[in-house]
Amino acid sequence: MHDLIRDITLCILFAWAIGLAAHFFRQPLILAYLVAGFVIGPYGSGWVKSDESVSTISELGLIFMLFMIGLEIDLKKIIRAGRVILIAAGVQLVGGCVLGAAFFMAIGLKLGGGGFDALYLAVACALSSTVVIVKVLYEKRELDTLPGRITLGILVLQDIFAILFLAVQPSLDDLQIGVVLLSFLRVGALVATALVLSRYVLPPLFHQIARQPELVMLGALAWCFLIGEIAERLHLSREMGSLVAGVALSTFPYALDVTAKVTTLRDFFITLFFVGVGMTIPVPDLATVKLALVIAIFAVVSRLVTTFTPLYMMRQGLRASLLPALNLAQISEFSLVVLQTGIAANHITKETSSAASFAFVILAVLSTFAMVQSDWLTRWAIPLLKRFGLRDLDHGQGGEAGHDAGHGAARRIVILGFFRTASALLSQIEQQNKELLDQISVVDFNPNVYRTLAARGQHVVYGDISNVDTLVHAGVGNAEIIILSVPDSLLKGANNEKLVRHVRSINPTAKIISTADLLRDVEDIYAAGADYVTVTRISDAHALYEVIEAVDQGLLEAKRAEMDMRLAERREVLP
Repeated sequence: MHDLIRDITLCILFAWAIGLAAHFFRQPLILAYLVAGFVIGPYGSGWVKSDESVSTISELGLIFMLFMIGLEIDLKKIIRAGRVILIAAGVQLVGGCVLGAAFFMAIGLKLGGGGFDALYLAVACALSSTVVIVKVLYEKRELDTLPGRITLGILVLQDIFAILFLAVQPSLDDLQIGVVLLSFLRVGALVATALVLSRYVLPPLFHQIARQPELVMLGALAWCFLIGEIAERLHLSREMGSLVAGVALSTFPYALDVTAKVTTLRDFFITLFFVGVGMTIPVPDLATVKLALVIAIFAVVSRLVTTFTPLYMMRQGLRASLLPALNLAQISEFSLVVLQTGIAANHITKETSSAASFAFVILAVLSTFAMVQSDWLTRWAIPLLKRFGLRDLDHGQGGEAGHDAGHGAARRIVILGFFRTASALLSQIEQQNKELLDQISVVDFNPNVYRTLAARGQHVVYGDISNVDTLVHAGVGNAEIIILSVPDSLLKGANNEKLVRHVRSINPTAKIISTADLLRDVEDIYAAGADYVTVTRISDAHALYEVIEAVDQGLLEAKRAEMDMRLAERREVLP
């Protein structure tokens, strides 16, 4: 027991120390934890030698990590997932597994006869890293963009797929229809038990202890390990049970409160898990490095093929098809979970798992840089893809736009970029001066915006507003009023100051209306050539002050009724 406490102490100290270095060098923390485990583990310095300690630390971390993953799975979002996300995720998962199994068998790995290395690697390569992707998209403020939503939707469905695989995994040695059905029945019994308890037993209990943070946290842990033990009794696994416990808990009213209170424990146990995985990684030989590189290359290529293809076939445009493929081009931390269960069941060799772990590290680093530079990569790749004959949504409109621009038939008002403010503006114009819509042209590269506006009969040009050629072909040179309403935080490849300069160079006489995120940007945008700059925080503040006045005058209900009526009358593209 004393050795275990000492080993956990070493894990945390080295994870923290190497994590600090990773933070300063802008590397993923997961990479730091793996390195820390390798340094102190049996294949590094040997400070942690006990197989029992390594196994216990890894299992504890794995149980709690899966519990937290379950807590963050939003079943409502899965149910509401659109056709595009469902089809893209289905093709990506099935296609990735089929291609993976065929490829890894072709290079000599086993599939059957007691060895399932090819199957486990296929599944591992079909899953993407939630930790890496969400962190980068959050920092880039792209979670709420169309490619961001597609990426997150596919990630959630990948987690569901992993749950199903973990249900079948214990029966791979005797994979018969009856055995598989029995596994699913056991999972069904576990899920039903967890859902019933979380629906009828947990809410009143948590209601009583809601104001006792330590009891809420303790209750969440008790729930996690209880369902884990039930799963173990059903001949599944504690890890599977902890995942189901998290998913069941995510459906009841106190889920957000529980998640907030166990976040610190989540970080602690996730750290233990990845340090534990790092301790199992041996010093790589040449064969392991070669296999790791092959796995990494296959993961990237297969993700591009299985993600880009269905999105492109569903006419999402080259950009919205490429970005999710780039975002998803790595191996998941969940893949390490799958591989660990494979080792525990003697389904795969430690050499295979080690190679996959190295591939995970390689892609965690490279994909972070690729995602940060994804806009530049897509701008480079799109012209190349067009040369190979792939058509974008702007196919056939360039000549028409150019013709309009050359003959003075361009719209009087051009809206560059289409987000919520532009959506609200079109709805306002539709209510107050519908005839003005015929004089408006919208330029944007969101395929949903393009299709919705085209279906409504609104003139729309598909294109990247940071590209000068797009501005010229869109008729900016002949417009009288040019509106830039997208904030800098959402613009890709430019900002409002640069856009104003480009627009002013193309059209010296137009009235340019721009927006500013920060007060200090206003003067720079005016200096660039804008005629009027809006600052949305000012109009928001005015609206909030009116609400405060309504409260003081006892007129809040009337104010709300007025707002409800105004909202009911609107028909926006981006609700």
